[in-house]
Amino acid sequence: MSFRRAVRRIAPLVLASSWVLFGAVRAAAGAAAPVPQSAQPHGEIIWDSYGIPHIFAKNVVGLYYGFGYAQAQAHGDLLLHLYGESRGRAAEYWGAEFEAADRYLLANDVWERARTWYAAQTPAMRDDLDAFAAGIDAYASEHPERIAPSVRVVLPVTGLDVIAHWEHVMEFLYLAPPSKAYGAGPGGLAANRGALRAEPGSPDPAAGSNEEAGSNAWAIAPAKTVDGHAMLLSNPHLQWAPSFMTYFEAHLSAPGVEMYGATQVGFPVLRFSFNADHGLTNTVNPISAATTYQLTLAGNGYRYDGKVRRFRTRAGTITVKQPDGTLQTHVVELRQSIQGPVFTRADGTTVALRVAGLDRPFGIQEYWDLDNAVGLQEFVAILRRLQIPMFNLVYADRDGHILYQYNGDVPVRAFGDFAYWSGLVPGDTSKTLWTRIHPYEDLPRTLDPPAGWVQNTNNPPWVNTALPALDPARFPAYLSPVSMTLRAEQSALLLMSRPRLTFDEFVKLKMSTRSLMADRLLDPLLAAAAASRSPLVKDAAALLKDWDHHVDNDSRAALLFETWARGFAGPQFLGTDEFARPWDSSAPLSTPDGIKDPDQAVALLETAARDTIALYGALDRPFGDISRFRLGDVDLPGNGGFGNLGIFRVITWSPMKDGHRTPLHGETYISAIEFTTPMKAMGLMSYGQSTQPGSPHRSDQLGLLSKQQLRPIWLTRAEAEQHRETQKEF
Repeated sequence: MSFRRAVRRIAPLVLASSWVLFGAVRAAAGAAAPVPQSAQPHGEIIWDSYGIPHIFAKNVVGLYYGFGYAQAQAHGDLLLHLYGESRGRAAEYWGAEFEAADRYLLANDVWERARTWYAAQTPAMRDDLDAFAAGIDAYASEHPERIAPSVRVVLPVTGLDVIAHWEHVMEFLYLAPPSKAYGAGPGGLAANRGALRAEPGSPDPAAGSNEEAGSNAWAIAPAKTVDGHAMLLSNPHLQWAPSFMTYFEAHLSAPGVEMYGATQVGFPVLRFSFNADHGLTNTVNPISAATTYQLTLAGNGYRYDGKVRRFRTRAGTITVKQPDGTLQTHVVELRQSIQGPVFTRADGTTVALRVAGLDRPFGIQEYWDLDNAVGLQEFVAILRRLQIPMFNLVYADRDGHILYQYNGDVPVRAFGDFAYWSGLVPGDTSKTLWTRIHPYEDLPRTLDPPAGWVQNTNNPPWVNTALPALDPARFPAYLSPVSMTLRAEQSALLLMSRPRLTFDEFVKLKMSTRSLMADRLLDPLLAAAAASRSPLVKDAAALLKDWDHHVDNDSRAALLFETWARGFAGPQFLGTDEFARPWDSSAPLSTPDGIKDPDQAVALLETAARDTIALYGALDRPFGDISRFRLGDVDLPGNGGFGNLGIFRVITWSPMKDGHRTPLHGETYISAIEFTTPMKAMGLMSYGQSTQPGSPHRSDQLGLLSKQQLRPIWLTRAEAEQHRETQKEF
């Protein structure tokens, strides 16, 4: 066993030894016990000129403490608001708009389950969670003036809050968002906006589909690189407005621990990480791990296997802050069927929700162990635990291994496909009731493929390297759909465009704004438009003919093409009926293609030209004149576009307002690394490192985003000190 590995494994046990006697009392109380002096966190935080904390601690407890402190400094108001929501007490703190969200968490026993999950952690992990919370509390205590009065009510926080937030986000926002229970129509999403204001894939036509709001990931093997070193790209695309999706970047260093990366605000471990040994990134995967059952009511119960079963009922309470500041407590009846908690939708449908992974409390531990793994064998052994309930995981390491892993808690079902289990499932029969989860061995993966690369852009697991693809027939039809978006195709085609890559070329490909839909459709569109006598069509065709198909700041035809494509393929650019050749699994990287009805496409072009002039003021307005990277006082030309246009550099633009539009989702955290010695690492946090009012780090990286550039990632103490902005010892 290496010294590094031995230190990492033994040190936490030594530090935790004086805590063992406190464990049962602390778990029962749901709060942290006083930290013994021998396990007090010690270390320092160096914030660099971009507001990124470099945390150097003498022990693991110190890392967690420093990480909590740093998150509170950068995102204190947001963090405390998220923790208040995850307690299920948001209505008590902030009013009736959160009442439905609180009820959703109450019905799903989120807070009570968090107590069980917290008690199940190892003593060392409970220490770490408590230390993370203590760091948050310490910052708020030292700087009360920097915390908004409205969120101070959440203080103090504890390790229980940390794990409750993890459970809330992973299980009941990612895996089973409230729309699974309430539906997506009136009274569904709108009535539950407390929890849903940042729900992944919310059906907002302006925001686009979940494919647009997702993520990109690449891993490149040494055989595919000029210098013979593996490379990894992390590139999540999520909501820009502050929410549970907001990312935070950090460098964590302690004896036996070295890692750099990002995670979501409120999480105590890095979900996107790398060190000299390996790197890990994530994308949201299409997974059906939460089932909505439609119940057939009968008397005081519901029908099940030809009989009537009574609901199990219990009373719960929700406290709501009134406009005058007083509190009112409501008693609510909560029903449970054999499948799970019961909800009534706005249309009167009664449903039950069954969520996988609620018996798997060690997701935080698994990420921490993955971050600290040494070598592929240890990394895969940790993956086998299946404690992280979803996500595609993409990995590369110093030894040259690359891995794509479809990960998550997939229920074992007797029949049906992905679409069946993603909709309303009959709840009147035991034939649809699942009770087991597929083991790791059943899940798709691609390890060290001959092509030398793997990619994922939220696409199903079948085409994640060069053909031949994984055979969906070898897996249950309910595991994942058989499909591929244009963004996924563009991702693969970019990697196939060159036999080998330098690091600079790797970064340049990542920045591509080229539209694959334009590549597929403009030639037949222009050929059809050549016969038109309309002056407007001729002007539009001439503009599109001179366009390079990129969506850059100064692109003059990009707005016209986007407007035409919305008419051709629908508001979210997902329509395939108008293509001459729809997507075909036998030709996954060359379809869809062509135009079925050229005359109609030309008519749409004339309409799009008129709409472009009316909406944007001219047929050829530069893309960045209209599409702006704007935060606070910073207002810069934008680039990148809707992912379903086959654009790898995703920015999902808002509707027009006051003559401009700004990002809703898209490029957030980026890291591109090469496993050289020393490592090459470039990155960006597009919207900056802080959401706190007055912080200079809310918008200070927008200039790089506008210029399509990355900044160096500083990986050593010497670099952190060279670029130091502030420093704190603890």
